Amino acid sequence: MTIDRAVIPVAGLGTRLLPTTKAVPKEMLPAGRLPIIHHVVEELIAAGIRRILFVSSRQKGAIENHFDDYSSLLMHLELDGRDVREMGRFDYRQRGIEFFFTRQQVPLGETKPLGTGDAVASAESFVGGSDFVVAYGDSIIASPNPPGLVERMIGSHEEHRSACTIGAWEVRPEMVGHYGILVPGQTGGDPADIRLADIIEKPAPGTTDSRLAVSARYVFAPEIFDTIRAVAPSETGEIYLTDAIHRLIRNGRVVRSVRLREDETRYDIGNHSAYFRTFIDFALKDPEWGEEMAAYLSERLAGGSARTGGRDDPGGAG
Repeated sequence: MTIDRAVIPVAGLGTRLLPTTKAVPKEMLPAGRLPIIHHVVEELIAAGIRRILFVSSRQKGAIENHFDDYSSLLMHLELDGRDVREMGRFDYRQRGIEFFFTRQQVPLGETKPLGTGDAVASAESFVGGSDFVVAYGDSIIASPNPPGLVERMIGSHEEHRSACTIGAWEVRPEMVGHYGILVPGQTGGDPADIRLADIIEKPAPGTTDSRLAVSARYVFAPEIFDTIRAVAPSETGEIYLTDAIHRLIRNGRVVRSVRLREDETRYDIGNHSAYFRTFIDFALKDPEWGEEMAAYLSERLAGGSARTGGRDDPGGAG
């Protein structure tokens, strides 16, 4: 059966992006003219996903509002005489897309949710015994040419009847300790789609030669829920998804990775530097304003002074 369900964990506190995220969820920060989470959703839709569950928290109501029914806004724009074609792309009901929301609970006495494994576990009733995609809401995979990463992952997952398929990218040696690292279990064949021998969470130097990192995209068979329940919490009480995947591998289940292509880019919005780069890249690719943004950046880098407005548009009330 074709995989058409996805889970997006968005309950994280976003502390590395404070004070920017004090009142705004990091997933709602703009990347170009669209919020980060919007890019993630469109990526999933392009891969054939039609039902999306957001695993959220009390502070993330803006995400639900963003994907709510836009009919009242469209009516207001039409009555105001404005062109509504751009907003019409957000009519997900007409596109056959359904959104669902649940909250990741914070146990009594704790101050934050209990990790990524717990977030995925809360989606069990939504999945209903089917295979499904997990995509983190603060990470964008930009694929300029189809098929995109998630679509390729789904194809590999179904072909090999895997228990888990993980999106992967190669990181610099000094960055290995910042990611979950995938250890290939085979040599030869297609390096873009391989079976894994292990997964190690933020390995210490010298632990592994692999530089293949998790890219915040997964496809799971429903057995992942029993596996998560069998995982012992960490010292901080969190349940890590990496530990559950490690258990799958140890139990002899098929776990594979599919790599990003050379023309694909992962945007991991984990700190301000990464966020600034992400915004700039998407602004430069904007079909209406990209060329002007490129000219403006060139001017600024050459030592020119800042200027307001753009073209003949001085701004105005919206």
